[in-house]
Amino acid sequence: MDNTVGSLTQFQKSLIIGTVLGDGYLRILPRSKNALLEINHSFNQKDYVDWKCDSLKEFVKSKPKIRKNNGNRFAYRFYTKQHTELTKIYKSFYQNGKKLIPDNLDLDPVSLAVWYMDDGSKCRDSDIYLNTQQFELNDQRKLISALEKLGLKVKINKDKNYFRLRFLKSSIPKLRELLKNKIIPSMQYKLSFTP
Repeated sequence: MDNTVGSLTQFQKSLIIGTVLGDGYLRILPRSKNALLEINHSFNQKDYVDWKCDSLKEFVKSKPKIRKNNGNRFAYRFYTKQHTELTKIYKSFYQNGKKLIPDNLDLDPVSLAVWYMDDGSKCRDSDIYLNTQQFELNDQRKLISALEKLGLKVKINKDKNYFRLRFLKSSIPKLRELLKNKIIPSMQYKLSFTP
């Protein structure tokens, strides 16, 4: 059954794109024609999941729920309703069920902030990464191109048997400026923002 509601705002589209680049995923259920979004994080990131849920509230199917993962870990997740605009995003990011980076990816500060809150990390207080190990090298090059359009310089960095993106130190002030006031309080530790 199709349960489409109104149109997504630009903020919501950007949030969804950042989520798809990060830990979220879109899917089309069997016998359905439109995609839904699943957001699933560690329970330790409850505030972040609640923020996403509130930002997408008119599209949310049910409130976030706690779910036990393997071992003693707990996840906190929710699903959206199916929506034609989610289907458009799904078609640009997925091929045969596999997540890919579209050739025409456009990032804005909101999508970058959400992606960073999902997959960003810092090491030794000076290196800042986007953990993009799930993507093939060609897709990582597309991500670099999209980041360059925002004025950010990024390199592919080998991480054991995988690859991720590392911001050049010269781009870190620009990254902080782009993300200023877009990182929610519970996630500010990822860039060590000072009040």
